[in-house]
Amino acid sequence: MHRRGGAGLAGLERLQQSQRSFATLSSQLSRAQIDNLHAELAHFRAALTHFATNHRADIRRDPTFRRAFTQMCAQLGVDPLAGPRKGGWWEDALGLGDWQAELAVQIVDVCVSTRERNGGLIDMTDLVRLVSRMRGVDGGAITEDDVVRSLKALRPLGAGYEVVDFGDGRKMVRSVAKELDADQMAVLAISQAHGGRVDAQMLVEQRGWTPERARAVLNIMLLKDGTCWLDDQDGPNGDGVAYWVPATMQWGE
Repeated sequence: MHRRGGAGLAGLERLQQSQRSFATLSSQLSRAQIDNLHAELAHFRAALTHFATNHRADIRRDPTFRRAFTQMCAQLGVDPLAGPRKGGWWEDALGLGDWQAELAVQIVDVCVSTRERNGGLIDMTDLVRLVSRMRGVDGGAITEDDVVRSLKALRPLGAGYEVVDFGDGRKMVRSVAKELDADQMAVLAISQAHGGRVDAQMLVEQRGWTPERARAVLNIMLLKDGTCWLDDQDGPNGDGVAYWVPATMQWGE
């Protein structure tokens, strides 16, 4: 009994010693791996900083180059437009923090100045065109991707700016804190396909709605949201009723 007990205690001690040895080895390996990871990250950061510094002007002015660069960064898990709290060194290297803030202010300016006309909905193409005109030649060209990134930066402000994607390549920017329901999205889609014009009969024929539902949605967009205009002299005889959605109309330069 005593021998078996002694052997059991000795075996337990050897097991504990082995566990301590493995723990020590694991800790040493972990420290080595962490040190190696830090070294690789430092090298990676230096390479990106060098690239950004050398190509800063191209990134700021050439939308095609900027898009390719941001896509590369996304694949690497790096946000090139992150603010100081998310990577101040990156913002310092590119100088894009101020660039994005400036673009966001210009987007807000255009959205607010056109809100009375379009009720807070503006076609993405029109927004890019108007902002580009505001920036002038020296401001450099911008793309839809630039607008989308800047709008994401505005989210913490709770201003309600959001991109409405129709899923077929068409996008609008909503600058009012109100969600669009499915019926309103349907009205926008039909009006965009007809140059901005829509009427209750079109909704009945193309969507299978009742006339009451069609008129109710259009009246809400007209009276409550201000996202469409009423034309009560529509048609060749001027005795029809139609609605025009400014956000889906084609506006000249």
